[in-house]
Formats: sequence, structure tokens, C-alpha cells
Amino acid sequence: HSPYTLSLHDALPILCERFTTSKLKSFEDLTSIGTYGFRGEALASISYIAHLTVTTRTKDSNCAYRASYASCKLSPPKPGQSAEPKPVAGRQGTQITVEDLFYNIPTRRRAFRSASEEYNKILDMVGRYAVHCSGVAFSCKKHGESSTSLSVSQSATTTERIRQIHGSAVANELVEFSSAESRFGFVANGWTTNANYHVKKTTLLLFINHRCVESSNIRKAIEQTYSTFLPKGGHPFTYLSLDIDPQRVDVNVHPTKREVNFLNEDEIIEQICVDIRIKRSEERRVGKE
Repeated sequence: HSPYTLSLHDALPILCERFTTSKLKSFEDLTSIGTYGFRGEALASISYIAHLTVTTRTKDSNCAYRASYASCKLSPPKPGQSAEPKPVAGRQGTQITVEDLFYNIPTRRRAFRSASEEYNKILDMVGRYAVHCSGVAFSCKKHGESSTSLSVSQSATTTERIRQIHGSAVANELVEFSSAESRFGFVANGWTTNANYHVKKTTLLLFINHRCVESSNIRKAIEQTYSTFLPKGGHPFTYLSLDIDPQRVDVNVHPTKREVNFLNEDEIIEQICVDIRIKRSEERRVGKE
């Protein structure tokens, strides 16, 4: 049922149906999910509460095709027009446009905070993935403004990405670290600030199997690690990418998938913090020399 094995002509009509973009082929796949999504329902869900338009072109196609969707199905872009995908000029790749969010659920739309506050949430999330996804360019611009709030080139290194998004004060004091333990099925790497940098609130960019998540346990452990050598009330900046055997990760513990559980959590967190302390001590010793 996946559109990746179909032609554009066959794929576009079913693109926004539930489960179309699911990567699951058997029940057993549920125990080893390693993708950004979980059930292949994101486009379907969006099509119910917004005006959704997809423009896409494959490398072997002579032109791009544009399709509009409503409630999972192809929909005319304007009243009286055909719902069929329309050939248009376009570059290779896919552009997804979401407009008029919650236009048909006024109570949900009224629950939005101010436009600037909602935009800052978007900017924060785009910035997190921009730091993590090396080799991918990112830009974010508020509607109606000419300049971009965030722009990261494809060739930018991780430290350059952190500098562009979080500033030079952080980027100038970064220490790279890594950690691994085959017994617990994990590999971790990242960048964290040294003793020269501290702020009032910890910044933790956490990715588990390349998905941005939160973990109060990891945050507390890192803060405790830094409490021994930062001034009272001082906190670090840490970017941590944690790869764990997918069979050890439970992604279904939080309604929005914001948090995950994984086996040997205490041991993994302790190992990472030990390696951060070791790396910090090495940097300190090199600095003195």
C-alpha cells in the first residue's frame, strides 16, 4: 500500500489515506520502530483540519503534479475545479503546504496563543532538527516577512549549526563527547558546554533514534553532573544524539510521542554522564597545559 512502490498517478489519490505512508509490513515491526512517524497517519490527520496541498516530482517525471486534499481524499483546489492531480512546473522533490489550520474547528483554533508565540514553538522545533540533521539545509520564515528567522546550509557542521541557532557564546565553549555500551545496545554522541559557560536554564536538545524527544531523567542527570563544577544556579547547553536498539525502545508511552521509554535507562544515562565528566576533565587538563 506504500506510495514509494507506485507511480505518481497511482500514489497521489491515496497519499492522504490513513496508513498509506506507514512503514509497517507486519505486526512484528511494531517492536522495532525506527522511523520519524509511527502509523503513517500524519498527512491523513492534517487533511481533516487544514487545507493540504502537495506538489511533487520524481526524478524520472517530465513535470510535477499538484494535488489538494480534504478528509483524506483528493479535493478540488477551488469550487468547480477538478479534484484530479494537475501537472505543473516544479523541481524534483516534494513540497507540502498546510493552510488555514483548524479552519473547521473554531474552538481548537481559538485555543491558539498569539501568532508570535506559536511561531516561536515552530522555530524551536525546526532549530532542533537543524542542529541534528547534518547534510540537510533548513530555513524558517514567518509568513509575510522577507527575511528568514533561521537559515542553515547543507554543508554546515554541527558546531556551525549550533552557532547559527544558539549563538557564539554557546558555540565557543563546546566539547564533543561520545559514549557506547554494547551490553545496553546504545551509542551516543553530542556536544556539551564546558565550565566557562552557564545560564539560568538547561538547554537540552535530545534525539533518540533521530527523533526529537524529551526526558526529565536525562535532563536531571546532566544537571547533576554539571552541578559539581558550575556556579550555583548555573546550567549547561547539551545536544545529545542517542541511538538505541529499536527493540529496546517503547515509543507508545506518551500521547504525542514526546517522551519514550527504553530498557536499562538508568545504566545508559549513568554511562553517558560518566563519559561527559571524563571528557570535561580531559579538556580541563589540556587547557591547563
